Amino acid sequence: MFRTKGVEQSIRDTEDPEFALRKSLSALDLTVFGVGAIIGTGIFVLTGVVARQNAGPATALAFVVSGVVCGLAALCYAEFASTVPVAGSAYTFAYASLGELPAWIIGWDLVLELALGCAVVAVGWSGYVRLLMDNAGLSLPEPLSGTHGDRFGFDLLAFFLVLVLTAILVAGVKLSSRVTAVIVAVKVTVVLLVIVVGAFFITASNYEPFIPPAQPRPAAGGLTAPLIQLIFGYTPTDFGVMGIFTGAAIVFFAYIGFDIVATAAEETVSPQRDVPRGILGSLFICTLLYVAVSLVVTGMQHYSQLSVDAPLADAFKSVGRPFWAGLISFGAAVGLTSVCMILLLGQTRVFFAMSRDGLLPRTFSRVHPRFGTPYRSTVLLGLVVAVVAGLTSIQELAELVNIGTLFAFVMVAAGVIVLRRRRPELPRAFRTPLVPYLPVASVLASLWLMLNLPAETWLRFGIWMVVGLVLYALYGRSHSRLGTSL
Repeated sequence: MFRTKGVEQSIRDTEDPEFALRKSLSALDLTVFGVGAIIGTGIFVLTGVVARQNAGPATALAFVVSGVVCGLAALCYAEFASTVPVAGSAYTFAYASLGELPAWIIGWDLVLELALGCAVVAVGWSGYVRLLMDNAGLSLPEPLSGTHGDRFGFDLLAFFLVLVLTAILVAGVKLSSRVTAVIVAVKVTVVLLVIVVGAFFITASNYEPFIPPAQPRPAAGGLTAPLIQLIFGYTPTDFGVMGIFTGAAIVFFAYIGFDIVATAAEETVSPQRDVPRGILGSLFICTLLYVAVSLVVTGMQHYSQLSVDAPLADAFKSVGRPFWAGLISFGAAVGLTSVCMILLLGQTRVFFAMSRDGLLPRTFSRVHPRFGTPYRSTVLLGLVVAVVAGLTSIQELAELVNIGTLFAFVMVAAGVIVLRRRRPELPRAFRTPLVPYLPVASVLASLWLMLNLPAETWLRFGIWMVVGLVLYALYGRSHSRLGTSL
């Protein structure tokens, strides 16, 4: 169960024409993918949630904390991606360093994370589009506008979006990168306009106090209060300095996406050079934009009055600028489109890699003879995510996505240490600095944010992992190509 798949074998598998992905991406394409995946729900929604409930104006610091945690993980991802430029991201990295069972666990985790993330973003996109339609005097029949509260419905817009994006992904990753480039250009322009225009409406008194006084967290707020108090000797709070860390665990959802760049390593012309650039470049750009937007929004409107659903748009309405509010709603709808597509891209590549290794049925790893894409797995997963998006309402799924991503970060950081010791001679175009100290810091930082998530999230995550272990025992272990070749 802990047999490892050698780096050389992983690279040889990419040379089989029947199971080989087409190489067409550059460092710019990867950076655009990263920015396209990261800028979405976090910047348009979570800013208001965290400012109002956890950190106040210090939400900017919460974004910095999350950015640092992601930065530590990004350095580990960059080394792996330059050493093992194969589809599958953290799954492939774990297979080369920690063994087959840890690889299966992380692959199963990523399938859940990216599927739920894509579905949640599609539902969020649908909400913004319905808002724009309402403003234009158009509306969908109520049964086709999604599930809200106790009323059941089917979200036709979310369902349709995922199907269209699935077709684009089947047609080729280069086409996907071009579509993403246009979308990213639009939404980054909108974000920059928010920063520049909003800066003229900042009121200094809205920053007072920048770090609001600490308030005891409600008992239902997490697994974590008694555990953190036992281990670290303090009681978690909302607001105050510790509220910043609570906020960081929530806005972490805003950063999900930079690791998707690593899933496209096999489709990159020069992966050893370009994948690290794409990962680190997209993360740096988005952190700057997040911090700037959170400072502008909390300066325009007092944090206690910010909207939870649409904080950026409502902040402009509060200062009498409805035109900019409408523009932001448009930018949010456009921005969420690229996030949805790139999360779906990442999921199909992880599924493809697991299938090519035999841990899932091999039929899903065959590539299209014309487009060079894993069309069978893309169609299957696209249909599943479309149905989930059509039937799902947004509640606590973001937290489940967060814990899955943080778990992947832990595995990748640990894998860097293990592979350095087992295979020190491997060529590494990018080397994580300060090994093992920086990867250890990445593990601890990720675990810290995981501890700030609610108990219910841990329970759901545990159930999904148990299901995955059962599937591995019944199918993956006996069908593994690595196992049958020994």
